[in-house]
Amino acid sequence: MAKDKRNFIILSKHKRWQRLWQFFFTGWGLVMVAALVAGALFTHQLLWSPISAINMNDVITNQFKMSGASFAGVDKNGEPFKISADTGRQEYDTPDIIYLDNVTGYTTQNQNGKKNKINFSANRGEFNHVKKTVKLIGNVHVISSDKKELHTNELVVQI
Repeated sequence: MAKDKRNFIILSKHKRWQRLWQFFFTGWGLVMVAALVAGALFTHQLLWSPISAINMNDVITNQFKMSGASFAGVDKNGEPFKISADTGRQEYDTPDIIYLDNVTGYTTQNQNGKKNKINFSANRGEFNHVKKTVKLIGNVHVISSDKKELHTNELVVQI
């Protein structure tokens, strides 16, 4: 009696299903499914991960992070500006703002027909590229090319 090839294929498919059912009904499959459901219920997250060492808030906050961030261009009056920072990052909640650390930069103003370069530095900054402002925060130093100085804790520069 010759073996039928179709018989062999059908038989192998049944063995696969049989192994799957044995896995679930021996208890191990049910334990795994129950653990995933319980993890989602206890943490109130749909995408539950058994790795508890991951801080998802830190991942979301620092997802768009730059080292040696630098921005240059011209302001609304056509005068050049440049902003540099050690690090810069964007957050999901505020996509228009780039948060900067150890900020330095300059902007140029035209006062009484004379160009005045204004250098600034601060511990932190918030560059809003839509409103064209830089909010300097913490230990702010501003020095103009005509040797005028300003020291403050917070300053908003219109670019």
